[in-house]
Amino acid sequence: MVKRISLELVNRYPKSFTIEFEQNKQFLKEINLDVSKKLRNKIAGYVTRINRVDQAIDELEKQPQVEEIPE
Repeated sequence: MVKRISLELVNRYPKSFTIEFEQNKQFLKEINLDVSKKLRNKIAGYVTRINRVDQAIDELEKQPQVEEIPE
């Protein structure tokens, strides 16, 4: 349930979430997500994790590929 809701929210509000848990938690409060505090925190945590992984993948893709020259 947490993963499904989190992915749906990330797809619905792609620019609103960050890699900071507190900011994501605050955004979920602002949109009046109708869930318990515990569930809201779990969702904010999973959204944070998704964004951190996406950021790490983006950084890896930006690095130049170094090809080895065979001898």
